[in-house]
Amino acid sequence: MATTPNYSWVMPDPTDLVTDLPADFEIFGDAVDAQVFEIETQVDLNSQTGTTYTLVSADRGKLVSLANASPITLTIPTNAVTAFPTGTRIDIIQTGAGQVTVGGSGVTINSKASNKKLSAQGSAASLIKFATDTWWLVGDLSA
Repeated sequence: MATTPNYSWVMPDPTDLVTDLPADFEIFGDAVDAQVFEIETQVDLNSQTGTTYTLVSADRGKLVSLANASPITLTIPTNAVTAFPTGTRIDIIQTGAGQVTVGGSGVTINSKASNKKLSAQGSAASLIKFATDTWWLVGDLSA
């Protein structure tokens, strides 16, 4: 048996396919299932404690936690500053008492009822990039 270079999945050798095909595919399937489960259940965390934070390319696919007793401004940079690919998703959560407001000069942030603030401590939302400088903010929001 060999392993794949990227995920170390167990792969049957060509000669194994003739003699052990069902068993080899079961092993391969288990390896794929385990890797997919890990991808779907693990998110990297970026903890921020200041009153301002501007998203960076490393935040793509992460959960950005925002904790401060004072209000917090989360800024989405323009595509010219940070070129997140279309389809990028960044999750945010307010873990402190300071209310989080999402904004950005030169970007369009769409949301239900144009709400751009997380509702309270413990509230979370997702930012999803739909076009060059267009994002959707969805989640537990308030005016």
